[in-house]
Amino acid sequence: MTTTYTADTLENHTAAGPSAVFTYRRTGPRGGVPLVLLMRFRGTIDWWDPEFVDRLAADRDVILFDNVGIGYTGGEPRDTSEGFADGAIEFIEALGLTQVDLLGWSLGGIVAQHVALRRPDLVRKIVVAGSSGPGVAPGTPEMSERVLSIMAKPDADAEDLLYLFYPETEQGRAAGLEHLAKVAKRLEGGGPAVTEDAAQGQLAAVGRLLAVEWDQLKAELRSISQPVLYANGIHDVMIPAVSSYKAVEQVPDSTLVLYSDAGHAFLFQHIDEFVAQINLFLGH
Repeated sequence: MTTTYTADTLENHTAAGPSAVFTYRRTGPRGGVPLVLLMRFRGTIDWWDPEFVDRLAADRDVILFDNVGIGYTGGEPRDTSEGFADGAIEFIEALGLTQVDLLGWSLGGIVAQHVALRRPDLVRKIVVAGSSGPGVAPGTPEMSERVLSIMAKPDADAEDLLYLFYPETEQGRAAGLEHLAKVAKRLEGGGPAVTEDAAQGQLAAVGRLLAVEWDQLKAELRSISQPVLYANGIHDVMIPAVSSYKAVEQVPDSTLVLYSDAGHAFLFQHIDEFVAQINLFLGH
């Protein structure tokens, strides 16, 4: 019999791999293909919205973890998306899993695709949320100076996060404040933040992605054999929704869902709708 917990009280567990001892949390009914969540830039497992995790775990086995050198997990931080993908593969193998579904948010979405490219046998389906293909497609607007300056901050405040993740509307702000309040309950536990060394590695990975040539990006996208669900908020100031549209044009088996009143954190603004979409895509 499996014990389940609500996401804001989930216990930490560890799994040892060759290069790190991974910290993870696991909830939901066992059986079937587990869903592994991959976090954004400067985020740890404490930053997952607990209600979002609970809704996902109502019907499936859900695993969240910190990658090598991030948050609770030790080891030398990586500085490429391929390196993050190798860390995710190491973690999945450390748990003894032979096949998983992946849900990556933001940078995690790019990492999820690299996992599939490096180990297609390990991945059944992929959900790419608030992200793009592993590079930049032509015609994608550049990040604004304001976005870049906030990303460089080691101590972004609530107003910074609201700007990055939610549209500047009354409804968007309310949704953002609600999300931050839910996450704060877990953050109050005093868990480790992403170190500046790890954040600089993530920034270096982003820089390398920005330099990927379109022909290389197309070839990578076309070689993804798994079904992929791309989803974005139309008002995403970090990774514009057009990036997902460009990816869907190339990935052979892919679907695109857009939320017209949302931004980078649409998945927490529209939890019911997006979880229903995920369940439909992944199946039960």
